[in-house]
Amino acid sequence: MNLGGSCNLNKIRSFTQRPNRGILMALMWRSEACWQARPVGEFVMRIFAMAFALLCGLFSLNQTAQAVTISIDLSSQTMNVQSQKTGESINWAISSGRSGYVTPRGSFKPYSLQRMHYSRKYNNSPMPYSIFFRGGYAIHGTGAVSQLGRPASHGCIRLAPQNAAKLFAMVQQEGANIYISGTPPLGKTMIAKAKSKKQFAKASKKKNKSLYAKAGGKKKMQHFAGKKQQANPMAYAPYGSNPKPLKTWMSNPALR
Repeated sequence: MNLGGSCNLNKIRSFTQRPNRGILMALMWRSEACWQARPVGEFVMRIFAMAFALLCGLFSLNQTAQAVTISIDLSSQTMNVQSQKTGESINWAISSGRSGYVTPRGSFKPYSLQRMHYSRKYNNSPMPYSIFFRGGYAIHGTGAVSQLGRPASHGCIRLAPQNAAKLFAMVQQEGANIYISGTPPLGKTMIAKAKSKKQFAKASKKKNKSLYAKAGGKKKMQHFAGKKQQANPMAYAPYGSNPKPLKTWMSNPALR
């Protein structure tokens, strides 16, 4: 019997049925040596794959650790930006979705950066320095700076143009992790609406008063003009475009 050659499990099974214990032990030793030699290449490949995956994971963690952290609080309508690279921490006022519109909450990563985007949904409205984080939702600059600090958008996060430009540059260089939480203060939106209604009512009242004054003044002028026309026939001089002769006027008291 030849114990060399390639490993053959069928041989091992056939010899295990024989009572020769020495041969059986030799075959088992040879089989174990074969099985130990067989997975060497596979083992090396597995180690290499695990090392590569570990390196990729460490690189990813490093990138995540160095990314800009953007924390948005819908309750206070503020944004906190922290740069892990420079250690800078900034707070800015924002505008989120107003009543009837929703700003998504949760954790997001930017998937598209556009220096200038025009909204196809809302009349090609300009959205400078757009950082898209979910579908059509983005962080972008706005010209409506007076509305920052309260809900005013269609769902996007609005920033002052200079702040949006700075954030855009930071995200371009470092990447970002975006966290949105809180509940929009509906009261501020309602107060703003009530204020605008009050201002509109005041302006309407002022306008109506002005129109009434003008109409009243015109009416008074017409009234005084009528009185003047009625008083003229009693004047002591000929009246009208065809005055009567002086003798007729003097002789007829009705013309006085």
